[in-house]
Amino acid sequence: MWRHGIGFAECFGLSPLGERLREAAVTFRGDPSTPRSRFDHTSLALLRPSLSLPLWLGRQPGGRLSPVYNFFCHDQPDLALGWSVQVRRAVDWRGGRLTYDSHNGTDFAVPPGAAVVAAAPGVVLRVSNEFNRGGLKVFIDHGDGLFTSYNHLARAQVQVGERVERGQRLALSGASGIDGFLLFPWSTPHLHLNCWLDGTYVDPFARPGEIPLWATGENQPRPCRARQHNEAWEPTDWDERAIEAALRACVHPGSRRDIESAEFPGARGMNTHFHMSYFPTRFTARPRLVRGAHPRSPRLDLPLAAEEYDGALF
Repeated sequence: MWRHGIGFAECFGLSPLGERLREAAVTFRGDPSTPRSRFDHTSLALLRPSLSLPLWLGRQPGGRLSPVYNFFCHDQPDLALGWSVQVRRAVDWRGGRLTYDSHNGTDFAVPPGAAVVAAAPGVVLRVSNEFNRGGLKVFIDHGDGLFTSYNHLARAQVQVGERVERGQRLALSGASGIDGFLLFPWSTPHLHLNCWLDGTYVDPFARPGEIPLWATGENQPRPCRARQHNEAWEPTDWDERAIEAALRACVHPGSRRDIESAEFPGARGMNTHFHMSYFPTRFTARPRLVRGAHPRSPRLDLPLAAEEYDGALF
């Protein structure tokens, strides 16, 4: 058992077991609208026992700095070929190879049970658990077309429709999802942070000539030190016609049902965005769901609690 009473099944997101097994099968076999995942001997580069073993023992190998386990990959293959955990064309924001081919986020290595906090104020629009796509996740709209998701969680502590402040606790970290479970204890427990701007995956770290998304204005994220109450922001303006067009273009019955189950327009937009992002081959067309165009700007803090972390370690 890890911090805050996180147990084995909760850490890996194993319940309900039958559903998790069906989702795992999609990883290895695919389905009529989802290609199977791709891996080979180069994927062994993702196993880093010098990092994973201390974390599974509840230690913080970087002290008050969270080691970055993987960066965003800037040379990703076509997802029509299947999600790839190969390390063949991996390029991170520094020009290095601390990533893998289809990696579309930033991984902060943390022990199970670490507090996960909101990187900026916003509203929770989705909480879901897909064993073959990042495990338990929380999705937040921060306004002006900026969305984040927090993946591989053990326990969510917010609900859909809830407004959250910068630095507010969202969840406890874990290793939910097929990769953490199958490769335990050689897999590295981590928080996978996704960022989207106007519906497109983006790297919060800046390459030359870009503006970082981190509130520091630099490629060094820091946690929120003091809660900023009533910080101004406005929800993203969803294009309802585009959402309807995406729904018509969806060929997967399960994805269609999930999109249609949303209780209010923002959640419907996020559900559509989720399926288009995580299962793009289930759509014959992927229209732009957000109205307007929004530039990169420094808005995000480290999604880890200031009580536990001071920053990130490369």
